[in-house]
Amino acid sequence: MNDLSLFPSLAARLARPERIRLAKARIPVALLADDVPVGAEVDRDGSARLDILIENGRIARIAPALADHSNDTIALDDRHVWPLLIDAHAHLDKAHTVRRAPGSGGTHPGARAATTADRLAHWNADDLLRRMEFGLATADAHGVAAIRTHLDSHEGQAEITWSVFAEVRERWKGSITLQAAGLVPLDVYRDDYGARLADIIANHGGLLGGVTRASGGTHGSGLDDIDLLLDRLFALAKERELGVDLHVDEAAQADALPHVARAAIRHSYEGRVTCGHCCSLALLSENELRDRISLLSDAGLSIVTLPTVNMYLQDRQDGRTPRWRGVTPVQELRAAGISVAAAGDNCRDPFFAYGDHDMLDTWRQSVRILHLDHPYADAVALAGPAAAGIMGIDAGTIGVGRPADLMILEAWSLDQVIARPHSDRVILRKGVFSNRTLPSYGMLADFPTA
Repeated sequence: MNDLSLFPSLAARLARPERIRLAKARIPVALLADDVPVGAEVDRDGSARLDILIENGRIARIAPALADHSNDTIALDDRHVWPLLIDAHAHLDKAHTVRRAPGSGGTHPGARAATTADRLAHWNADDLLRRMEFGLATADAHGVAAIRTHLDSHEGQAEITWSVFAEVRERWKGSITLQAAGLVPLDVYRDDYGARLADIIANHGGLLGGVTRASGGTHGSGLDDIDLLLDRLFALAKERELGVDLHVDEAAQADALPHVARAAIRHSYEGRVTCGHCCSLALLSENELRDRISLLSDAGLSIVTLPTVNMYLQDRQDGRTPRWRGVTPVQELRAAGISVAAAGDNCRDPFFAYGDHDMLDTWRQSVRILHLDHPYADAVALAGPAAAGIMGIDAGTIGVGRPADLMILEAWSLDQVIARPHSDRVILRKGVFSNRTLPSYGMLADFPTA
């Protein structure tokens, strides 16, 4: 993973550094926790040339790049340095099942059916633990700082999955911050199990969640009592002081998002609700979109876009090339001041057959898919400070006093960051070189195949 050929003695010098200066680093301004130091040069991409002083695993000083090199200096010669990135919407419990689950056809209904079959056949504690550990080891090697995972929480499954999640959260707490949200169809909250599930989630410090469709149904149909169901969900969340994170309108034609926004306002939950996907927003007329975004702003909703997975699932028909991208209108949402993050979503499961828990790769693809370039402006925030804000954690930026959790890239400009996968990136955790390698797929070789 970490090819150090261009950093001759970097691994040795960062093995246990008490004091080290990374000289002439290039850091996107949007990834700085504080203002650009006075006198620092900022390039055409919006990246500042800076020196970073690390002492005892934390950033002690950030200053304009200097010409002098002292004994404690590693010269980066204007290479990009980023914080470790954040995946604000994942599915660790589904991951790495694509080879054994029934074929999905790459459609949303097919993926749902295939996942249900796999869950009923295989999702015991050992299976979940093994796949979650594989996913987290992969994310760790890629330099991911935090993950919010949605956990399928059907009756009979929730207790098993949440217990395994608690185990891996404790095991990984020194490297990756983990959060979880319960995931069930919204109509589950009609009956008594909804309250029991809310208690399970509260006991594990999670978020109340769901998908705005009926059990076995599709987005945009089957929920005539959606407002009553949302009132039930928000009441359960409020009683237990839980945040809310929902899968919303993952289809070309669906209209649950305004119901969620109005429910957040009714229950005084402004600023505490995250909605993922929101694909149907992209097909509204300009006037409809403007009114909808105004409502979302009033409700203080945060939005997570999942470009790679939605392009994989949306508008898929046999023998027909898709006619739309399936992603939400990120530029318009951000222009209105709505907090938006990009995230990885599914990884090698029936909902998305690809991926590698790599947020740098997800960000690179998101920029291209969403046209967040020419200029890049603050597009880097989608996988850093915006995602951290949604998760409510202190991560995703580089700042004085913060842990020196950094990645050094063999790139001198943002177009170079986007152009390559950066398998040679160098990861620092608390200022120490992390020599973790990607786990071998051989670890999953004995999984059954469909």
